[in-house]
This record gives sequence, structure tokens and C-alpha cells, in this order.
Amino acid sequence: MGLYRRTWRNSDGKLITSPPWWMSLMIDGRQHCESTGTSNKRLAQKILDKRKGEIAEGRFNLPKSNPPLLQEWAEQFLGSIAHPNTKRTYSSCIQMLLNFFGDARLSQITPDRIEQFKLSRRRDGAGPATINRNLAVLRQMMKLAARQRLIARTPFQEVDFCEERSSRRQPHVLTFEDQKTLVAAAPPLLRTLIVLLTETGLRVGREALPLKWDDVDRLNGVLYVRQSKTRAGIRAVPLSNLCTTVLAEWRRLTGPEISPYVFANPSNQQSHLKGVRKTWARALRDAQIGFFPIYNLRATFASRLSAAGVPDVFVSQMMGHAGGLLQTYAKAITEYRRDAIRKLEAYRESSGEKIQGEALQ
Repeated sequence: MGLYRRTWRNSDGKLITSPPWWMSLMIDGRQHCESTGTSNKRLAQKILDKRKGEIAEGRFNLPKSNPPLLQEWAEQFLGSIAHPNTKRTYSSCIQMLLNFFGDARLSQITPDRIEQFKLSRRRDGAGPATINRNLAVLRQMMKLAARQRLIARTPFQEVDFCEERSSRRQPHVLTFEDQKTLVAAAPPLLRTLIVLLTETGLRVGREALPLKWDDVDRLNGVLYVRQSKTRAGIRAVPLSNLCTTVLAEWRRLTGPEISPYVFANPSNQQSHLKGVRKTWARALRDAQIGFFPIYNLRATFASRLSAAGVPDVFVSQMMGHAGGLLQTYAKAITEYRRDAIRKLEAYRESSGEKIQGEALQ
């Protein structure tokens, strides 16, 4: 790797040396040879040093010798995002990137600088998941820039994301006693939702809140999930007696005559609630229970099924998880799922902490 002159023998066997200096470089593990176009060694060395700098900065062999600033590219990138929620999330991540990288050009965002960004975010108290979301947006931007030949290659070929699993907290599992306290402190809509989530394991945003009354078969005691995160999430979930009682009382207060949705939006009955974050936090505070995400009620359902003796494969299917090899050959039919709910009810009764389907006043 460096400067050299090409030599060859002519037809008379005489050794001939080419006038210009050539340079040999390693790019992405492959050797690249190129003429400097000059026979002046000092000038050839300067050309070689410049080419090395371009390679280090990711600007080698590009139609543009001056890539855009990160901020300019970020604005163009955001302009290509159609969904407003996605654009809002990306904008927040990009602001974190701009706070650190400042007016850097795309070619100046190297693996070393990205590692420094990760370290800076950790010092600011950001968790691994938050840092990874920032990195994911930057990776997508750099990948697009490389595709458009604004940079030679994305620096993320040499960057690892933060490890999340080791730092991720175990989900909070609600005890029967705490659930009684929480249900008593919650308003009627949230009370119904709490019972539904702990008795069915539905996903909050994707399955429970969009639920329609037409999806609840009271006669057969089955709830149908028609749209979910995965195909495995589309399933029929047997209802426990407690869940049936609470849903029936909630239907008496609201019902399909008012809205097709079980959890209708108060300001627009023809749409469903998008979230209950503030109401959930207030109920936990009133019940004097430490905060945890309402999504963890899904983990509570799974934990109770396992404690009741339901095999893991059926627990997974009840929750709508995508199947592995075991699930492929052990399809749970409705009767097995009903049996799982019966075991859940027996487990609740044996705990001595019955949760009553109190009137939703």
C-alpha cells in the first residue's frame, strides 16, 4: 500500500518504467490501484494522502466531493416520511443527533464519532433502548446516503447497537390483592380494561382498545381478535366468568347502541380510545401502587396461566405469539384454551383473593 511505478518489458526485452506514479490503496478489504497522473513524487505523495483522507471520511469515488451537512440531509430525510406519528418520532431522535454532531457533514460521521455519541447519551442518563432508537434513525439516514452515493459506505458496518436485554427490567406482575385495590380505585372504563387485560392477555393498543362489541360472543363466551401485531395474534380467546360479568355490565352502561367500540372515544363515539396513560397513572397513584406500564398486565395474564399449570406452548398461543417449531406441531384448539381459562379461574379461587365483578358505577 503506497506509491509505486509500473514496469514492463518491451518486445526487445528492455525494462520500461511508466513516468507517472501509481498508488495502491485498500478499500473495504479490497486493493485499489490508481494513477496519480504525475511523475513528481512529492506531488504524488500529496495526492495519495488526500485519497487516504477521502477514504477515511467515506468520500472516496463519489460524484460529490463535498457531502451535505447532517442537518440538511436530516431535513430532506424527514420530508420523505409520510406518516405524521413516524415523522414526529424521527424528529425527536434527529434533534438528539444534531445536538451532538452539530454542523458535521455526512462524511464526518465515522464509527468513532458514533461510539462517542453513544457514550455521551449514556452520560446524559439515556437507556440502551432510547440510544438504539436514535441510532436506528441515523443508520437509516446513512444507509440512504450511501445508496445515493453521498458517502462511500455506511459507518454502521462497524458499529454495534447497545445491548438491551441485560438492562431491561422484568415486567411487573400484578398480585390478586393489588388488583383488587387497583380495580377499586379505577374509573369504570379503566376497571373494565384492567379485568379484560388480566383475563385475556390482549395487547393494549393493538387488540384491546380497538375491540368492537361484534367481536365479543357472549353466548359462547369467546372474544375474537381480528386484527393484531402478527398473524398468530388473530385468534379466539375464551372468556372467564369474571371477564364475561364485567363486560356485560360495561355493555349495559355503554353498548353498541352508543358506539360499535367497547372502549369508545368520549369525544367521538365512532372511534376508539388510543390510550389511557394519564388515567392509568392516576389509578396507580390512588391505589398507592408503584408505577408500571399497563402493558405489563399482559405479563400478569401469562404468569397466572403458568402458575395455574397451563403448558408454555398454550400460554404462548393464548397470548398470540408467533409460533416456533413446537407450536407448529401443537396447535391449541378451542377446548384446550377453555381449559386454560378454567385453570386460571381455579388458580384465582385457590389464592383466596377473589376479584369481584363489582357494579361499574
